[in-house]
Amino acid sequence: MALATLDRRPPSLFRQGPTALSKLLICAAAAIALMVADARLQLTPPLRSLLAAALQPVQRLLLTPIDSYELLADRLRGAESAMRAEQQARQQLSQQALVLARTQQLALENEQLRRLLDLREQLPVAALAADVLYEQRDAFSRRVVLDRGRNSGLQPGAPVIDERGVLGQLQRVHAGSSELTLLSDREASIAVRNERTGALHLAYGGAAPWGMELRFVAANADIQAGDVLRTSGLDGVYPPGLPVARVAQVERRGQTSFARVMAQPYAVADRARQVLVLKPNERVEAAKQEAAP
Repeated sequence: MALATLDRRPPSLFRQGPTALSKLLICAAAAIALMVADARLQLTPPLRSLLAAALQPVQRLLLTPIDSYELLADRLRGAESAMRAEQQARQQLSQQALVLARTQQLALENEQLRRLLDLREQLPVAALAADVLYEQRDAFSRRVVLDRGRNSGLQPGAPVIDERGVLGQLQRVHAGSSELTLLSDREASIAVRNERTGALHLAYGGAAPWGMELRFVAANADIQAGDVLRTSGLDGVYPPGLPVARVAQVERRGQTSFARVMAQPYAVADRARQVLVLKPNERVEAAKQEAAP
């Protein structure tokens, strides 16, 4: 056998390629070249967009089980919440039916008693809807401006209410607008009746931080925090029974014979957008004119 035909290369087990340092230098140089090319020629964004467009169907396919699970879970939760809401609605409907039955019974009894005592029915109070335009920026008064005035038949002194209770009285009436003085104004006052005890009080505005104060209340008077104050109707301005305020704080001092009673109005000008201006009661106005000298 000729020596020239012998394979003098080392076996594959002993073959050695480039060293690790050479590989590191080659990879580093390639990385630097790619970064420079990307910064100069903007090669990566088109490639990335192409790759994202190619992989989007695969991603949507892989997300299909997760989306189906979430949709099923949402429907189950929606069905459960709907069942709970239906159950609560049924309970509320039952309670309202009971309240309606009692109210109808009380209304029937009231009508029978009034007929028995030959009492006159209360006349309905006419009202006019108005919108609140803005609140006057005055540090010494609390007033808001309405979009109705003398052209709509409004008069100074007319009471104004909203869905929560009494707001105040009209102070000035112009041709197309009017100024409403709130109950929390320091010059405002209103005659109220304690719903729990039936006692009559005078509430004045301008008492911080609650907004109103009941003055000349005896220290031993039966009044406590949480009592509801409604209009008494004795002032001839407000119809009786309208919610005015809630007693917030009662301070009984030993050195004085009067208690300091603070009340918080139900109606707040910051949340009032639409109001009702009540027109004077015709019978009350007729009685005032007859009693006037």
